[in-house]
Amino acid sequence: MLRVFNTLSRNKEEFVPRIEDEVGMYVCGPTTYNFIHLGNARPMVVFDTVRRYLEYSGYKVTLVQNFTDVDDKIINRANEEGMDPGKLAEKYIQEYFKDAQRLNVRDADVQPKVTEHMAEIIEMVDGLIKKGHAYESGGSVYFDVQSFKDYGKLSGRSLEDMKAGARVEVDANKKHPLDFALWKASKEGEPAWESPWGPGRPGWHIECSAMSLKYLGNGFDIHGGGYDLVFPHHENEIAQAEAFSSETFVRYWVHNGFITVNEEKMSKSLGNFFLVRDILDKFPGDVVRFYLLSTHYRSPLDFDDAKLTAAAKGLERIKSTVAALDEAVEAAGDQAQGGQPVPSGETAQLQEATSKVYEDFKRAMDDDFNTALAGAALFDYCKAVNSYLNACMGGCVPDINILSGAREVFTTLAGDVLGILFEAGESAEGGEDSQLIEELVQLLLEIREEARGKKDWATADVIRDRLGEIGIEIKDTPKGPKWNIYPEK
Repeated sequence: MLRVFNTLSRNKEEFVPRIEDEVGMYVCGPTTYNFIHLGNARPMVVFDTVRRYLEYSGYKVTLVQNFTDVDDKIINRANEEGMDPGKLAEKYIQEYFKDAQRLNVRDADVQPKVTEHMAEIIEMVDGLIKKGHAYESGGSVYFDVQSFKDYGKLSGRSLEDMKAGARVEVDANKKHPLDFALWKASKEGEPAWESPWGPGRPGWHIECSAMSLKYLGNGFDIHGGGYDLVFPHHENEIAQAEAFSSETFVRYWVHNGFITVNEEKMSKSLGNFFLVRDILDKFPGDVVRFYLLSTHYRSPLDFDDAKLTAAAKGLERIKSTVAALDEAVEAAGDQAQGGQPVPSGETAQLQEATSKVYEDFKRAMDDDFNTALAGAALFDYCKAVNSYLNACMGGCVPDINILSGAREVFTTLAGDVLGILFEAGESAEGGEDSQLIEELVQLLLEIREEARGKKDWATADVIRDRLGEIGIEIKDTPKGPKWNIYPEK
């Protein structure tokens, strides 16, 4: 039974979707004025993995993830760069896709942009005014927080507490300091759309409510995002959506924890945030993804290069086992029948371990998507697989069905669900640099093999060692040399 921690109830709850065997998910996407940073990447990877596990569990999942492509930050950045705000936003949407691909994050089923949903946003704002939950003032429209009796239920704070603790600029247009903009009157030189209240653009919060309701309807299953969005963004989403529809907006609110640096929250204001693009220049995408999943999604995750290097070593344990399995499968297929089988005790132990890893993995993921324990189950399984493979080294012929079953564990659990088994080069930016690296390494390996064929061991060793110095490890196998890129130490 899958249990999910619901921020709204502050408890783990049995997951019961709105429609049997179907799940509707909405995850807040980036504001597209810069390359994504590591704090953006964590929810991307977390909710991609949630989606993958739900699909593995038999659900049909519809994932919606938006792009905020009109916003103060976009306008300000566009002015700094002398660009049209729309073109700037589109530029960084495309850059988002490049980074997402390198992290093996699959595209959402629907990826709506705010600028393409003005009709739905205006309709919702108009409906809130007619129901007495919003008011027009000075060409802008504000949500009246005092009109919604449950305001504060997600963050667990009363309106009085929020007012006392808030740093809200005095605005004569507002009835209450915490009233928030649904529609902003246009300023000179800013993008604007026509509305019943004059030209303007949406406030930040209304966009997600309007787009999620359009594509998923009322009472959809999971709304995800970083914990920093609980208040005010998601609190305001609930207020405006439920005031508009008079129905439950979302069944389960799921939030990932902060990224910290030296145990301080990563933020632009502290100057300690890191662009994913820069991190991916030092560490392969599969390592970064594995690092992001190495801690339970609700826990803080502290960042430094040493932790990523440790993640690289951990992932290599899994990848080395997979490589050894692949070689054993090939070898078993080539061997003649009639050889001495692997001792029955070793075979039975691996069969038992194969059943157990599926059970342990499922138990971990059913407990609020605990990817850290799921990864530990895979590490335990690596030990069982390596023990079986070691038993084969004495000339025994392994059972190819046993080997194939073991390989399927990694294909399914590590690859399909956690998304950590992929070649970094497959998802490299643009593909061209990766292809060039692959061709150059392959050329050097051909020269090295030619040197080895001539017993020119000195040249062969120099090629291997120099490649190792720049982070490319060479392994000689019965099927020829294999190579992999590792992060800088």
